[in-house]
Amino acid sequence: MDKRITAGLLGYLTLFVGAAMLPSFFLAAFNEEAGGAAAFLLSIFLCIAVTFELERFGGLKGKDNIGVRDGIAVTALGWLLISILGMVPYLAGGYLNLIDSLVESFAGFSGTGATVFADVEILPKSILLWRSVSNWIGGLGIVVIFMALMSQFGRGAMFILRAETTGPTKDRQMPRIRDNAKALFKIYVGLTVICAAGYFLCGLDIFAAINHAMTTIATGGYGIYNSIVDEYGNGYLEYCMAFFMIISSGSFAMYAVAVNRGVKTIFDNAEFKVYLQIIFVAAMIISVDLVWEMHFHPEFAVRSAIFHVASLSSTTGFVAHDFDLYPPISKAVLLMTMFLGGCAGSTAGGLKVARIILLFKFISLIVKQKIHPQLINQIKLNGQIIDEPIVYGAAKYFFVVVVMDIIFAFVMMFDGIEFVDAVSVSVSTMASVGPGFGIEGATSTYALLPDFSKLAACIFMFLSRLEVFSVLVLFTPSFWKANW
Repeated sequence: MDKRITAGLLGYLTLFVGAAMLPSFFLAAFNEEAGGAAAFLLSIFLCIAVTFELERFGGLKGKDNIGVRDGIAVTALGWLLISILGMVPYLAGGYLNLIDSLVESFAGFSGTGATVFADVEILPKSILLWRSVSNWIGGLGIVVIFMALMSQFGRGAMFILRAETTGPTKDRQMPRIRDNAKALFKIYVGLTVICAAGYFLCGLDIFAAINHAMTTIATGGYGIYNSIVDEYGNGYLEYCMAFFMIISSGSFAMYAVAVNRGVKTIFDNAEFKVYLQIIFVAAMIISVDLVWEMHFHPEFAVRSAIFHVASLSSTTGFVAHDFDLYPPISKAVLLMTMFLGGCAGSTAGGLKVARIILLFKFISLIVKQKIHPQLINQIKLNGQIIDEPIVYGAAKYFFVVVVMDIIFAFVMMFDGIEFVDAVSVSVSTMASVGPGFGIEGATSTYALLPDFSKLAACIFMFLSRLEVFSVLVLFTPSFWKANW
């Protein structure tokens, strides 16, 4: 790893974070929020100071070529650095203590959307906007957005793009990595604008529409009201939000291809079709269960089921009604969709539907090989043969996620949290959902967690956002040696 190049890129990233705080600073100044304006001004100056120190240590030169290990370091260390800097407005403004500020920032940038604020409606608009912005730039990935705006990337650029666009398969539509990053960014911005317009037409004011659009497309789930959708009592808004949460769970690379080749590309995508089938089946099961067990009106049951299946499967975490009161079958289905997540290459968290498809095909192939030992080992997805390393990678990641869920649950039980609550928080955090069941249910927050569990949650949110391996590689001694 070239420490000079890495430090230079990290310096640019911190400057980018400072620039991202400017809209919140101007909003605080415009609304005469003295404390908020001072907090953001201090945060921006801190970002500039960190940038200056990193540039003194390192920096980029005209002929520098970013290597693979440089890309790994920029992705992992960059996420850690921006999450730490992102907590400063909460801490400097006196809105949260140190640990809670860390949780709020990590949850924002990782797209988990978990919050420690018991009442967000008392917060100034500048802080609400910063929460939404952190969700938004964390959804697609701040490093991908950075790549779209900067040209100086070499071999390490491919790793950065792969690390940020989560999932087992990494579709590439254009020869140049920067062009791919630009295409993803344009789709991301375009969907955010369309979503905001849709929310405005459903009755939200401009500020609410923009904030909720950013956190919907990022599948982060931060809102500016405590009850989110209940605040409006608008069925049309619930359907609109469900639609955009489902759209955000699809691969953004798939949408980039659809722009050039037509919308048929979307409906031909095997992973997205399976994801829609999961949504449909899960929503129908929950709808019937709500009508049968809780005697809900059929339309309300269907609307509530579709909304919360879309919310938890996309790992957005918006709450329309208290699903923690649902019957056991409905809660079990929601927990399953939460664990599975959305599609590879989307802003959604979770295991990813592509991995589930590959694992089922892999198991089917093993069974067939028991009967026909000479059977050729070949697995296809979207008509393309999937290389064995990708298939085994899906199996390895499934194993790691299960192990991490168990470890985090044990950490919280050691900290005094009940078994069921610990399992729910663990699955919710590792899937980047936010709300779950029990102690951090639909109407609860992470504020109820002990401090040690909160710090552990930050670590696991960081690991899950970069899908574990990109972070673990930093702990290998050979990584820090001189360049290959």
